[in-house]
Amino acid sequence: MILTNGSMLIIESLARAGGEIFIGYPITPANALYRYGTMRFPMWLAAPDEITTLQWMAGFSATGRLPVTATSFPGFALMVESINMAFMMELPMIVILVQRLGPSTGTATCGAQGDLLFLNGVISGGYGVPTMCISSMEDCWSIPAAAAKCAVELRTPVFVLTSKESVMPLSDMDVSSLPEVERVSYPMHAGQSNYLPYLPENNLVPDFLPTGNDSIQTRVTASTHDSEGLLRHSTKEAMANTHRLHDKMTANLDEFTYYELDEEDGSDTLVLSFGITANAAREAVGKLRSSGRKVSLLIAKTLLPVPPRYFDVLSGYERIIVAEENLDGQYRRILFGASDRENVTGVNAIGRMVTPDEILREVANHGK
Repeated sequence: MILTNGSMLIIESLARAGGEIFIGYPITPANALYRYGTMRFPMWLAAPDEITTLQWMAGFSATGRLPVTATSFPGFALMVESINMAFMMELPMIVILVQRLGPSTGTATCGAQGDLLFLNGVISGGYGVPTMCISSMEDCWSIPAAAAKCAVELRTPVFVLTSKESVMPLSDMDVSSLPEVERVSYPMHAGQSNYLPYLPENNLVPDFLPTGNDSIQTRVTASTHDSEGLLRHSTKEAMANTHRLHDKMTANLDEFTYYELDEEDGSDTLVLSFGITANAAREAVGKLRSSGRKVSLLIAKTLLPVPPRYFDVLSGYERIIVAEENLDGQYRRILFGASDRENVTGVNAIGRMVTPDEILREVANHGK
């Protein structure tokens, strides 16, 4: 048994999974991730700002090293252009986003779950970036490793979404119960000639070849391009390559879909939650069942792109309650649109965490 926090577990997991360099600019409440990253990774760089952070990460990724950073909304906002660049270049990297209360700089020491809609539209054109979310101390170990595997195998940036309450408080943990973390490796091009840097394989992901090798030419570019990495305007091949950026995510999504599903026979009501609010949802469902109310629980850990499996689950329930710590029900809007639905409601809070009793009351208010 040790006393630890989510930040230490996240960094240790990523270091074991193959993260080779931590690059960052300190920001509350991601400071502990920065501190542990400088201590644990084989290399680390203190960037002068968040724009530089992502540019340096892109450079290291292009050479075959998996880079990691951690930030919060004000820093993430500065990274957006470079994230789009890395997405188009198909460069693996991990961005840990520790949410805090906004808008703007908001309150740096107050947690929130307010960045999801922003992440859902962060890539120009609406392309989805894999976004995984931590909902427990155990997730602080398993989800970062899964994110590293996803980033390398799909050649893409991956977001690990969390919040202040998940990464800062100390908690006791039996670390002997944690599974081994498998180290990931780039799927390298094995040939000695005729390398096309954006020619997809069967999984729609191109083989990787580091820049700077002495024998085979490779290219990376953030502009619309063909399979050779040559800039094109809107030719048929270039448009097919751009379309592939979307298709490779959806085609491989099942492999990177993580969730908890606790279904109760005879239940017509499902509580859906994610992140720190999942703890309140678990407690509320336990209380409801103790009182005789049948209710099921879905904890989403892969948030974006939305896994089709979630809709398969949701279709089996008459009533759905989405609990999340933001003002307007961001994941509820992503799942069901902006219009209100009679059988879909939310439990929301701003400036504080959602409580189990609030979820309990919302379920109880809609019949037995």
